[in-house]
Amino acid sequence: MNSAFLIILCIIWFGISYKWYGTKIENKLVQPNDSNQTPAVTEQDGVDFYPGKKSILFGHHFSSIAGAGPILGPIAAVAAFGWGGTILWIFIGTVFIGAVHDYLSLMLSVRYKGQSISQIAQDVIGTRARNLFSIFLLITLILVVAVFGYVAANTLTSTPQVVIPTFGLIPLAMIFGFLVYKKNFPLPVGTIIAILGLFLLIYLGYKFPLSAPFTGQAEFAFWFILLMGYGLIASVLPVWMLLQPRDYISNWVLIIGLTLGIVGTLITHPTINAPAFTKVSAEGQGPIWPMLFIMVACGAISGFHSVVGSGTTSKQLAKESDGKVVGYGAMLIESVLATLALITVSAGLFWDPPAGMEKLGFFYMLDHGGPIKAFGKGYGELVKPLLGVFGMLFGITMLKTFVMTTLDTTIRLARFITAELIGPKVPIFKKSRLAGSLFVTIPAFYLGYTGTYSIIWPMFGASNQLVAALALLVVTAYLVGVKKPAKYTLYPAVFMIVTTIAALIYQGYHHLFVGEINLVLGITSIVLIILSLVVGKEAKDILDKAKEDNKQTV
Repeated sequence: MNSAFLIILCIIWFGISYKWYGTKIENKLVQPNDSNQTPAVTEQDGVDFYPGKKSILFGHHFSSIAGAGPILGPIAAVAAFGWGGTILWIFIGTVFIGAVHDYLSLMLSVRYKGQSISQIAQDVIGTRARNLFSIFLLITLILVVAVFGYVAANTLTSTPQVVIPTFGLIPLAMIFGFLVYKKNFPLPVGTIIAILGLFLLIYLGYKFPLSAPFTGQAEFAFWFILLMGYGLIASVLPVWMLLQPRDYISNWVLIIGLTLGIVGTLITHPTINAPAFTKVSAEGQGPIWPMLFIMVACGAISGFHSVVGSGTTSKQLAKESDGKVVGYGAMLIESVLATLALITVSAGLFWDPPAGMEKLGFFYMLDHGGPIKAFGKGYGELVKPLLGVFGMLFGITMLKTFVMTTLDTTIRLARFITAELIGPKVPIFKKSRLAGSLFVTIPAFYLGYTGTYSIIWPMFGASNQLVAALALLVVTAYLVGVKKPAKYTLYPAVFMIVTTIAALIYQGYHHLFVGEINLVLGITSIVLIILSLVVGKEAKDILDKAKEDNKQTV
């Protein structure tokens, strides 16, 4: 297939879906009313609760949910199963499950005064569901902080050209936020200046690559400590000071990057040379169902998104009618990015490179730099007519920007959950923002610095999708309670629970009985299966309740 045709199809499909299915969800389930004051207004504290301009809040939300997930997941899925099944799941899963999950998680939190989705679970399902959800989320967020900090530190070590744009964006964003929010500086003018400033930083990074004043492991340690310290401090600053403006600028990085990638694809229009389908079961990965649905993750649905939507975004939504653009719309754009990532490696690189072009091979790049370098190289090939030698650097900088965004947003989110779960019994976690952030940063620092996160990281995909199923169940329980159609969330929840359990059964069996035995992963799989069955029981109870109510359409 020609890559230009695929990217055009992607844009048309998601554009139609936003107007069709997004509007259906908005009208049938949300019914926004701007006369209702949002938590950003009623609970405004100038730190976490602060009404944001729609465009700036979209930037924060999108930058936070994107991260590296919609790039790394599809690349791994293409390598294992081919591009055909991967793109089908991105297209279908996003519209009918992922975007619905994101939008409704956000709006449910808005209706519950900005509470996290785990806290809301206590009100609509019960204390057991809330505790289960909170524990899942804390473990997931600690892992995300550890892994993203580790990945970011390695990127800074291997690609010194991204050091200046990575850290230069911080003061640039703070100046932008101060001028726009405190001095009423015109947003369009400020945006243009900020974008030009960012491109200047990228140019300076290219001309003056910076390395740490150490070598070897000490160099990695230097960047890792610096990144974790940044994330800790950023997580307690007022959202208007850094979070909103930095994410807004980061959002423009992606919009520009996406635009250039799309235009570059239309100009170069390379043929997708990777196979549409490879094997029903990939060696080392497992069968296409359920594993492909777990691997793509953020490219179609991610439980982490419900944490962002009900964590930071719901506390900044100025009016309810902004929710569809921010919640549903951001997920669709993320899947456009996932589609572009798929094209970069299946068309920008060679699946079976001809003689003399081995270094442009997909698997060569995976072996000599990993998926980030593979994305950057493939992206550079697509946009070469537009950016020349800067293409690969811009692609890596774009990805690196979102890794940083996710890093400190995740620590802030974990602080909220810590305050909700432990704060009532240990008041310091409720009273002190720094204590709440440290509660997460310390174990994440240990896991990332020592590399021990890798022991349980293979379970992250399944646990993340289990969080998504939990979020959909919480929304379903709420819909049943307010007599609104629950089928839009219940059926996706059941599908995600069944898929997750199947993936965990495969992983548990593989780690306990096949090949090299890994007791930690095997036992973790069993624990997660048990918890999944508990979630399944919650789903059955909700379904039974819905069926008993003859006024409810399910």
